[in-house]
Amino acid sequence: MNKRPWGILFLTGLLVLSLTACSGGGSSASSEPGSVSEPPEEPAVSAIAPVEPEPEPVYPYAHPLTGEGMDTDISGKRPIAVMFNNLKKALPQVGVSNADVLYEMVAEGGITRIMGLYQDLEGVGDLGSIRSARDYYVNLALGHDAIYIHAGGSPQAYDAFDSWGVTHIDFVNGPYDKMYWRDPERRKSAGLEHSLLTSSKLILEQMPSRFRLDHEEGFAVPWTFSKEVPEGGEEVIRLTVPFSTYKTGYFTYDASQSQYLINQSLDGSDPIPYVDGATEERAAVRNVLVLYTDVSRVKGDDKGRMSVRTTGEGEGLLLRDGRLFEITWQRDKRTDCLTFLDKTGHPVPLAIGRSYINIVGTSANVTWE
Repeated sequence: MNKRPWGILFLTGLLVLSLTACSGGGSSASSEPGSVSEPPEEPAVSAIAPVEPEPEPVYPYAHPLTGEGMDTDISGKRPIAVMFNNLKKALPQVGVSNADVLYEMVAEGGITRIMGLYQDLEGVGDLGSIRSARDYYVNLALGHDAIYIHAGGSPQAYDAFDSWGVTHIDFVNGPYDKMYWRDPERRKSAGLEHSLLTSSKLILEQMPSRFRLDHEEGFAVPWTFSKEVPEGGEEVIRLTVPFSTYKTGYFTYDASQSQYLINQSLDGSDPIPYVDGATEERAAVRNVLVLYTDVSRVKGDDKGRMSVRTTGEGEGLLLRDGRLFEITWQRDKRTDCLTFLDKTGHPVPLAIGRSYINIVGTSANVTWE
């Protein structure tokens, strides 16, 4: 068996040790010209810095009817109030999903009218079908210092226009024939009285120059808004609001949108989605209010027209963010806006966004689950 001589092994070991000493141990950088330096070791720290969340934008102004932040101040504008038809054969309504506030009350025969309130009509689009005025809607529009748009009206409504000095545009008894049109399909399917449409463009272009377009100094909507949900309340997913045997409203909370989706049952039919005919999308709101008040038939009125008290005070409900709160409403005179108060008499904040206000009789069987 071949063996390596011990002498050669010893000399080879000395040579290796000598070379290692000359190279400085191999771990430190060489100072010799042309030598290659090893990079320093990186600290064991993650190279990805945490992403800071984007700060919420801060706006200098707030929308007076929704509380939404705005870059420009529109609170000085007079809003536009539009009287919508809500008869089954006249659906779908057009432009309702763009309303900042929707008011609903009963009219004769158990049917309802809906009044849409728009702080700024710019870009809203078509609106309709437009129907006749009732004095209690005129009363609420006056409290907003709104310009009221309608097509005809009850005797009580015309008395209100004359005695209260309400700014209004009447498509039946007024010189505004260039501000609206009759939709041929609606005229054919629903009748002449349910076919009248207008648009934000026509209204803004042809608004009479004699009309005051801005609020007088000192006017302000007294509503408050907050992102935070008030303390208390009851968790509620669905609210049912019966106005009459003809009309029942349903409001169901969609937590993914933080909004209430609206259905309505008309003339005993199954509930159907409340859809905007302009977009084919379902209307939704952040706040649903129910205000209880005195509702009765007008004595001696052969059409069965109704009287609805919209001043004074009464009990009410507020739905926001999936919770129901008992409130009171108050309105001292017809030139005031409604105010909403908690049980201690302090203003109750609405959620930031659009609102639907149901005004019903004190005996209405409103339920929730």
